Amino acid sequence: MKPRDYSDLAVPGVRELTPYTPGKPISELEREYGVSESIKLASNENPLGASPLALEAMRGELDDIWLYPDANGFELKRRLAEKHGLDPACITLGNGSNDVLVFLAQAFLRPGLESVFSQYAFAVYPIATQMVGATARIAPAHGADHPMALGHDLKAMYERVGNDTRLVFVANPNNPTGTWLDGARLKDFVASLPPHVICVIDEAYVEYNEGARATDASTWLEAFPNLVVTRTFSKAYGLAGIRVGYALSNPGITDLLNRVRPAFNVNSLALAGAAAALDDEDFLHRTREMNREGMQWLTNAFTERGLKVIPSAANFLLTGFNRPGGELNEAFLRRGVIIRPVGNYGLDNYLRITIGTPEQNRRLVEALDEVLAE
Repeated sequence: MKPRDYSDLAVPGVRELTPYTPGKPISELEREYGVSESIKLASNENPLGASPLALEAMRGELDDIWLYPDANGFELKRRLAEKHGLDPACITLGNGSNDVLVFLAQAFLRPGLESVFSQYAFAVYPIATQMVGATARIAPAHGADHPMALGHDLKAMYERVGNDTRLVFVANPNNPTGTWLDGARLKDFVASLPPHVICVIDEAYVEYNEGARATDASTWLEAFPNLVVTRTFSKAYGLAGIRVGYALSNPGITDLLNRVRPAFNVNSLALAGAAAALDDEDFLHRTREMNREGMQWLTNAFTERGLKVIPSAANFLLTGFNRPGGELNEAFLRRGVIIRPVGNYGLDNYLRITIGTPEQNRRLVEALDEVLAE
């Protein structure tokens, strides 16, 4: 069918939008490049796979797959409420946390209103803002010489909050940099925001942020009615393929988010798998342990090769090179290794690399040595 141009009928925000570019699937790489036994370290998926308890629960749903899912997600909400010590009325379920981020833009932004976020923050924030015709006010991140290089500068973000600001997006830890924020400073930042501003703390990678630096903003919800915390099962829980995430907020915000949430936006397998995954503490422990060890091994390997490594509290490393990331990405693809160039963030000489299994990490470094030798 011959394509026709309907852009003149589209609303301006959509007409001018550049879609999010996901990581290349293994099947596509092998089809296009004629390689085999490829590895994917581009999308921050869990190299251990999914929780065995989650897989068992999802298989148990197959006999009833012809029925619509529970539109309210009663059982998953009950489990999440128990986990966070909140009422189920504080929970909005999404098809991944990407879903609830879009709901927030739909509910609280429009032309003439603004969102605020950091320079190298998650790509969905500007997309969600632009699609509803609102204005993005982008705060410069910390410089490359700062102790938290490329991370959120909360002072710069606060300076961009005004009368027309409705949403402030804070990713902690942040994607694609892996940087994190001190809990006390972040809490002070939330407290400093005027009541007409909703602060969205995106904790997609929070399960990886361990020890003294770990922050759980969901514990602040009682103190700050204008706070929203978003989480996902796609990362540490290993359920990226079924797409389930959620938002925690004051019931007044939850009510508005559920007005724009499509019915049945979370499928039956996702509801069952996510609820079961919450019980699998052993899987989560093994995930963190493998990530911790792999991150240290790769950090050492990259540093020994003279590469710049941004310290990370997530399950990936942002690594700087003296060559363009797009060129390097192509060289890795030819060797059957999928990593993530981040030129779309303005980080042209960086690659974001997911921590893999020990075998995948070794394979990556072997390919790296070949690429650097070219």
